[in-house]
Amino acid sequence: MLWPFLFYCVVVIGLLAAIIVLSHILGERHRERTTGDPYESGMLLTGSTNIRFAADFYLLAVLFVIFDLEAAFIIGWAVAVREAGWAGYVEMLIFIGVLLAALVYLWGSGALDFRRGRR
Repeated sequence: MLWPFLFYCVVVIGLLAAIIVLSHILGERHRERTTGDPYESGMLLTGSTNIRFAADFYLLAVLFVIFDLEAAFIIGWAVAVREAGWAGYVEMLIFIGVLLAALVYLWGSGALDFRRGRR
């Protein structure tokens, strides 16, 4: 029963090889002076790229990633809510309770206050 897996692997490797070869054959090649210049959203860079961000920016980014990941867990639970039953419901209530406790703690400690003179 190993042959379906091996067949799948051969097909995937063949498709990858075909895509890479076709990309190399059909792809455009540019030799202009500005081809390697970095740009953002189609606009050429102006000024220095060494910009210092405040620590609050990184804190907000980490909080966004954490709470966005939690939303993915909640959506996954919502899809399987019938299969999870009451035990899954109670577990999700505990999960949301922990999230709310973390949010209240962050709010109370001033981690979400981004005004300049707060420290």
